[in-house]
Amino acid sequence: MPHAAIAPLSERDARRIARHAPAADAARFLHPAQQALLHRRGWLSMLAPRSAGGAELPLPQVVRLEEAVAAVDGSMGWVLTLCAGAGWFAGFLAPGMARSIIGTPRVCLGGSGAATGHADEEGDGYRITGSWDYASGAPMATHFTLNAQLRANGVPLLDGAGKPRIRAFLVPAAQVQPVPSWNSLGMRASASHSYRIDGQWLGKEHGFTISPDTATADGPLYRYPFYSLAYVTLAANVAGMASHFMKLAEECMRHRRHARAGLPLLQVPAVADLLQSKQDAFAAARARFYAELDGSWATVAAGSSLEADAMQAVQASSLALVAAARAAVDDLYPYCGLYAAREDSTINRVWRDFHTASQHALLLP
Repeated sequence: MPHAAIAPLSERDARRIARHAPAADAARFLHPAQQALLHRRGWLSMLAPRSAGGAELPLPQVVRLEEAVAAVDGSMGWVLTLCAGAGWFAGFLAPGMARSIIGTPRVCLGGSGAATGHADEEGDGYRITGSWDYASGAPMATHFTLNAQLRANGVPLLDGAGKPRIRAFLVPAAQVQPVPSWNSLGMRASASHSYRIDGQWLGKEHGFTISPDTATADGPLYRYPFYSLAYVTLAANVAGMASHFMKLAEECMRHRRHARAGLPLLQVPAVADLLQSKQDAFAAARARFYAELDGSWATVAAGSSLEADAMQAVQASSLALVAAARAAVDDLYPYCGLYAAREDSTINRVWRDFHTASQHALLLP
C-alpha cells in the first residue's frame, strides 16, 4: 500500500490483529499475519521522512493509530510504536543513509536507548562493543539503534561538563547478535529481547544526534522534541490497553453476580457507579491528553518551537492519562472473577500486557 494511503485502523485490520493475538502470545512473537500487516500498511516507516521513502505522518495521526492497535493487541501496538519510533531517527541521518535504510525490504528498526556499550574511534568510523536490553520486535528487525559512550584509544571522551560523550548509532542486523531474554509476564509477543555487538566496525555515517538542530529532514515531525514524542506514544499504548480492559471488564461484570446482594454486578449501584467513575475519569484524562498533543503539534507545525512549559504540559497530560488507566484497571480487576485470572482468557492477556507495558521507566509517576 502506498504510504500516502495510510489510514486509521480499519475494522477489518482490527479483526485480523485480534484473531492472531492469542497465538502470538503463546508463540512469544507476533503472528506472521500480524507482521505482514505491519509491512503491508507501511506502519513501521510512518514516522520516517518522505524524502527517505517513509510516510512522515502528522504525529497526532500516528498516536491515534498506535492507541487503536494497542486497544486490539498490546504487544502489536508496542512493537508498532517502538519500531516506528526508531524509524523516526531516519530524519537525523545523512539523507543517502536514510534512503538506504528505509528502502530496505520489510524494513524494521528496533533498539534500546540505554548507553550500555562503547564506540572506539577507528579510522573514519567506530568499533562498537556492548550489550543492550529490551529491543521490542527484535526477531523482525533489519537494523538496531543504540547509544554508546565514545572513546579514543580506550579513553572515554568527555563533554564540556566532564561527562561521557554519548552518540546514537544505527547498525545493520547482520552485525548484531540477538540474545533471547524476554520472559515477561505480559507483552510476550513483543519479543523485547536483548542484543549484543562484539567489536563491529561502522562508518561514521551510521551515527547521529537527536536534536531539532541536527535534523537532516525538513518538516515539523523532526522539530518535535524527542521526549515529548516518547511520552505521547507510550501513553497512548497504555491507554489503548486500558480501554480494551475496561470493555472486557464490563462484560465480565455483566455476567457475574454479587455474592451477598444476589444481583448481577452491574445492577449493584455501588459497582455500577465505580465502573462509570473509572470510565469518566479515563475519558477526561484522554481528552486532556489529546488536547495537549494536538495543541503542541499545531505549535510545531506552524514553525515555532515548544517552550519548556509546553513540553511539561505534554508530559503531565501523558502521565495523568497513564495514572487514570492504572486506576481503572486496578480498581475494576477484582470484579472480573476467576475468569480474569485464567491465563488463556483475553482479559487476562490484556491485564498482563497492561501491567508489563506500564512498567516502562518513562511512565513512573
